[in-house]
Amino acid sequence: MIIIDELPFRYVEHEGFKRFMARVCPMFVLPSRQTVREDCIKVFFENIELLKDYFKTKCLGMVSLTTDTWTSLSNLNYMCITAHFIGRDWKLHKRIINFVQVTKHYGSEIGKQLASCLVEWGIRKVFCITMDNASVNDVVAIYMKEQLKEWGSDILDGKYLQMRCVAHIINLAVKDGLKETGKSVERVRDSVKWVKSTPARSRKFKDCIEFEKIASKKFVSLDVATRWNSTYLMLEPAKPFEKAFQTLARNDKKFKKHLNEKNMEMKVLVSRLLMIGLVWDG
Repeated sequence: MIIIDELPFRYVEHEGFKRFMARVCPMFVLPSRQTVREDCIKVFFENIELLKDYFKTKCLGMVSLTTDTWTSLSNLNYMCITAHFIGRDWKLHKRIINFVQVTKHYGSEIGKQLASCLVEWGIRKVFCITMDNASVNDVVAIYMKEQLKEWGSDILDGKYLQMRCVAHIINLAVKDGLKETGKSVERVRDSVKWVKSTPARSRKFKDCIEFEKIASKKFVSLDVATRWNSTYLMLEPAKPFEKAFQTLARNDKKFKKHLNEKNMEMKVLVSRLLMIGLVWDG
C-alpha cells in the first residue's frame, strides 16, 4: 500500500490509520515508520534482482532505452534512463533502471554512465536509444555505437541506434515559430506571472474578473520552457481575461505589463498552436 499509493512512511503513525486498523483488525500490531522504510527498501532490492535476472536470462527480444538529462534549480545535473521491452505476455513494459547525478552534460560522461548502467543490469541487446535532439547526444550515440560493437551486439552497424525525441523536436519548432510573436507572448507571460506572484494580487485580479462579469471556470497559468503545449495552455485561458487585465491596469498603478492591442494577435497564435496540438494528439 505504501509503495503502490506512494504514501509517506509515517502514514502508519497517523491517528486516522491507527483507528481504522484497530477497527478492521484489533490484533494487528502496526509497524513503526522505520520498519516500513526497511521493508520497502528490501522489496526494492528484491525487485531489482528479479529484473536483472529477467534481462540476463529471460528477455527474449531487444531492449530500447530512453534517456533524459536536466539541471536542477540547485545547479545539479541529473540523468534518468528507462528501459522499454516486450514481455512474455506480449505487452510493452518500461522500467526506470537508473537515476543518477552526472558531473557535466558532456556526451562522453553521459555515454559512460549509460554503458555502465547496461553492464550493471546485464543488458546487451539494445535496439535503439531515444534522446533529445541536442548535439551532445550525437556524441553519446557515437560512444554507444562503439560500445555495442565491442560487445558484439550492434544492429546494422548502429545505423538506427539513435532516435531523436519527436516531442523535443516539436518543442524546438514551436519555440522557433513563436519568435514572430515573441513580444506578445512575453507580455502575456509577464502579466500572468505578476498576477500569480502573491495571493493578494490573485485576489485583486479575481475581483476584476467579477467586475467584468467574465464567466470562465479556468484561471490563468504559467507555461514551462520545455513543454511547448504549456504555452498554449497559458494563452488559451488568458484570452477571455483580456478585459480583466485592462481593468487591473487601470486600478493598479504597479501593474504595468498589461495586454495591449498587439495582444489581439493571440487569437491567431492560439489557433495555430491548437492545430498543432490536434495533429500531435491525433
